[in-house]
Amino acid sequence: MLWINFLHLYQPVHTDAYFIKEATEKSYKRIISALEAHPEIGFTLNINTCLFLRWEELGYSGLIKRIAVLLERGQIELTGNAAYHPLLPLIPKEELERQIKESEDIFRKHFGEKYKPRGFFMSEMAYGKEAAKAIKELGYEWIILDEITYNGRLKQVDFRKCHIDKESKLKLIFRSRKLSSDYVPKLINKLLDKANGKIVAITATDAELYGLRYNDIHNELGKLFKDERLETKLISDYLDLACTSKAGKEINLVSSNWESTERELKEKRAYSSWKDNKKDIHKKLWQLTNHVYTTVCEHQDDDNYYWARWHLVRGLSSCTFWWASGKDFRYIFGPYAWNPDEIERGTNELVRSIRAINNELTIADKIKAEHLFVEIKKIVWEKHWIYYWKKVIN
Repeated sequence: MLWINFLHLYQPVHTDAYFIKEATEKSYKRIISALEAHPEIGFTLNINTCLFLRWEELGYSGLIKRIAVLLERGQIELTGNAAYHPLLPLIPKEELERQIKESEDIFRKHFGEKYKPRGFFMSEMAYGKEAAKAIKELGYEWIILDEITYNGRLKQVDFRKCHIDKESKLKLIFRSRKLSSDYVPKLINKLLDKANGKIVAITATDAELYGLRYNDIHNELGKLFKDERLETKLISDYLDLACTSKAGKEINLVSSNWESTERELKEKRAYSSWKDNKKDIHKKLWQLTNHVYTTVCEHQDDDNYYWARWHLVRGLSSCTFWWASGKDFRYIFGPYAWNPDEIERGTNELVRSIRAINNELTIADKIKAEHLFVEIKKIVWEKHWIYYWKKVIN
């Protein structure tokens, strides 16, 4: 059995230090230690840059050096990403490019020439054709997506075939939604026991699943690593084999994300967890976001531009909008997507961004932002106390 495993290591840049440390100690270190103990196993990782910045701040230089060793010996590969985890199809191309280049600079500072990412992780696996084209223009070769992106339906992908995005010309690898919907090592162990012939299993999950969200009391991961029937490959190596043995098939992808349902895609609501025009809170959030972004971009020569942008990129994080969706993801090891404190974190960053601009001509822009900021807080807390309080178990 061939297992291709992709892990997404991410914590928002403004998350409390406690949560960064908890995820690192319970999940990230566990994964790195398991790989160190089993040099025959290889995984593809996306370590989102904003988490990496927090590791620097919190003194995890030892962990970074251990990752560098795994990278050096070819046991892991790192993908590219947008530094502060925005939803790429919903931001301007110039912002996408800027965050990708910033991410590359930060990783090269630590890993030097060892950091040569061929693949790219689109935040939340949110595919949009213009974003994909921009990623290709920056030199990336492949992207990883959920299988629903293939044609808007599940259970349609032949995972052994080489696929190429007709729009961007990026090579594609699709994760199995079913195999990624539970604790993956447990599912892979079951699949190994039932396997009759060579199977290719492609999985992709948040790395926090390995310890923080799931207590592996039966050591499923350890048993799996010791099973001689198991073979692993990095995504780039797998695609090199799959796409050279025969010509890749160009396909038209469907705009979607790794949580998309077939119904949402039929209704053309590919990014409804982050931008749902039926929800007042999302409409107001995007009004504030667009207003702040435009204003900050118009004042790049401002004395305080560095700080305006520092707050802006943190406000653009996908989490700001996801926590306002109110969706129930508890069936896939996730929380109920409602948290007024997390929404406030993002909106606070956005309004602080425009407040930071020193130009007196922006007074009217600042007041407009303050009005939107107050409106959002009013909507959030009224909705929380009237509807969500004591009805949601996070």
